Amino acid sequence: MHMSHRLPIKAAQLAALLSLATCAGAQQVQDSGPIVTIFGAGQTRQVQNITRDDLANTLPGTNALKTLGKLPGVHFESADPFGTYEWSSTFSMRGFAQNQIGYTLDGVPLGDMAYANSSGLHISRAITAENIARVTVSQGAGAVGTASISNLGGTVQFFSADPNEAVGVSGAQTIGSSHTYRSFARLDTGVLASGTKAYASLMRQRAHKWKGDHGPQNLDQFNTKLVHRIGAHRLSVFYNYSDRLETDYQDMSLEMTPRLGWDWDNYAPDWQRAVNAANGVYSGGVTTLDDAYYLGRGLRRDTLSGSTLDARLSGAVALKSTVYHHSHQGQGHWYTPYSPTSAREPISIRTSEYGISRNGVAVNLLWDVGAHAVDAGIWIERNNHVVTRNFYAADGSENSARFLHHPISTGFIQDFSTKTRQFHLQDTITLCDGALTVNLGLKSPKVAIATVSPLGTRAAGSLTSSKSVLPQFGLQYDIDKDQEVFASMSNNMRAFNPGAGGPFSQNQTAFDLSAPVLKPETSSTLDLGYRFKQGAIAGSLAVYAIRFKDRLATVANCSGILGCPSSFLNVGKVDTNGVETAMVWTLARYWTWFNAFTYSDSTYKSDYLDGATLVAANGKQVVDTPKTMFNTELSYGDGPWSAHALAKHTSKRYYTFLNDALVPAYWVLNLSAGYRMPSFGTFKDVTLLISATNVLNKRYYSTVGTNGFLAADPGRSFQTLLVGAPRQLFVTLSAKL
Repeated sequence: MHMSHRLPIKAAQLAALLSLATCAGAQQVQDSGPIVTIFGAGQTRQVQNITRDDLANTLPGTNALKTLGKLPGVHFESADPFGTYEWSSTFSMRGFAQNQIGYTLDGVPLGDMAYANSSGLHISRAITAENIARVTVSQGAGAVGTASISNLGGTVQFFSADPNEAVGVSGAQTIGSSHTYRSFARLDTGVLASGTKAYASLMRQRAHKWKGDHGPQNLDQFNTKLVHRIGAHRLSVFYNYSDRLETDYQDMSLEMTPRLGWDWDNYAPDWQRAVNAANGVYSGGVTTLDDAYYLGRGLRRDTLSGSTLDARLSGAVALKSTVYHHSHQGQGHWYTPYSPTSAREPISIRTSEYGISRNGVAVNLLWDVGAHAVDAGIWIERNNHVVTRNFYAADGSENSARFLHHPISTGFIQDFSTKTRQFHLQDTITLCDGALTVNLGLKSPKVAIATVSPLGTRAAGSLTSSKSVLPQFGLQYDIDKDQEVFASMSNNMRAFNPGAGGPFSQNQTAFDLSAPVLKPETSSTLDLGYRFKQGAIAGSLAVYAIRFKDRLATVANCSGILGCPSSFLNVGKVDTNGVETAMVWTLARYWTWFNAFTYSDSTYKSDYLDGATLVAANGKQVVDTPKTMFNTELSYGDGPWSAHALAKHTSKRYYTFLNDALVPAYWVLNLSAGYRMPSFGTFKDVTLLISATNVLNKRYYSTVGTNGFLAADPGRSFQTLLVGAPRQLFVTLSAKL
């Protein structure tokens, strides 16, 4: 598929797209229901939906992003079976990385979900998996009113479940491999006399790593939500708390795996071996200081709260307003042999410490007038974010599975103040007796960052990202009751990142040189598609072309544990052209077969300078971007019995800009089977679910880029890879009262 050198939205292009759907000869289409829920029927852009049933059929506690991995254009990786180990969890769509996509929960922005998130939190901490009602994915142009400043490449919108109408208690218990023990309980009040309904839930998960020291992978969560109706108005309030502790796996290189084995990991609990290695005395195949460290950990504690008022001001006018608050405390622990505690103890605990306090409001005014549905809104956020590098004493006897205090030294401190403001305006026009829908929209974002650096060599200063107009256009046309076409064009911008991995992660000299010429990343996307339902088969086909300008890349200058300032480079343009197909076939009563295929050609279109070195990246494939992906899922459900088999293929991925080093393609197979009894004694909906991940026990590299990317790796020694979890088995028993 050919793509022109530029993809701005112009009047001539809009006219050409409009000509695809003429009202001449159009007949009113009788509604026969959505073509199929998963394919986003009636949308003017590529959209897919995941329902509560889809989420319920996965291993309980699975990261919702992992469930999305079966959709076309979506790529998910993780080194654990749940997909919740955040150091390893990566998500991308159409060549855009996890931090270039927008995410919201009930309209509340979640930031870019990067590991060192400066303005949000991961969905696995934002809400317990059982309380997610549905997920909407837009691979290309996200909704123009999405509260996000990172959505270059689409959006993922999560929606929480409402409290149940009836009073009740539900619970689930999961046990399984790696000493997994996960408990979930939820109490629903039902509708009270006041018209209010609410729920509160608790979740506790305890598990071990699947290799190495089998360190803890723990998560505790509390969720509550209240919904109150006053006539035509609706008020919802939620409060979610999360406390996570994860123990890290050692980052691998291509050279390490054959030398040390797929199950190689850090030294814990063998403190003496870690001390010997720090002193240059290696054993058991170890040849370098970075082959392993004693231990690594990540701790995250979050509270997220919000309130949304849906007010019906008149029959044609509605107002939706959301206010929210998020507070976060985080520490990443790394036992480092590069900074000794003392002459006797050659190791200390190096931490990256994070703090977030953000408040925001999003207001939308919705007005239906004739054939027009107008949506005008504003989103405002104020965020204070602090990053600190500390070092703590270590002798092997300390309990570091907690937030540490009283460091022996501090490497740097950075304090970021970020002010975000974004307007949007959209008109959805319904024509041709409902057969044609046209969206005309725009947004205008502005993000101002002011940074101080009271200690250390990291940069201080200010940067502003803004665009006066980012237009978006889309149309959807019903050919008949079972077929439709759609087209969309959009321009998007990703604001500069105020935290780790952004332009302020450079030293002051490098920042001062780059800041005057630094531009925020922008993208232009053209999306064309077709949806259909013919008898037992429903599906979609989409083709797209993307021009990505001013791609900013953080290039590692040392091993991750050293944490030295990175190079922050503009690597120029990226072009992506692709095809996405998906199909659901009802083979017979109770049997369905889902297939999704993606082809995505994402290449750099510019060479770039790294200091004085020219890196010839032009024409090379974008790092961590598979060209092809295929997912196939066979499902059976006859009421009490259910079964699912999901196989996934991912093609090779590069982790260097010059494409001289890659991880090979792989297949992985997951199975589940369940039995549900409507009642058992005093219990209702008693369900037994057996889940098996990586059933064929494949050895493969899952996550790419844990410590970033670099121009070339001729020695295959760059430690930025994690391996996928082996076969794991879990059993879940759930019931309601």
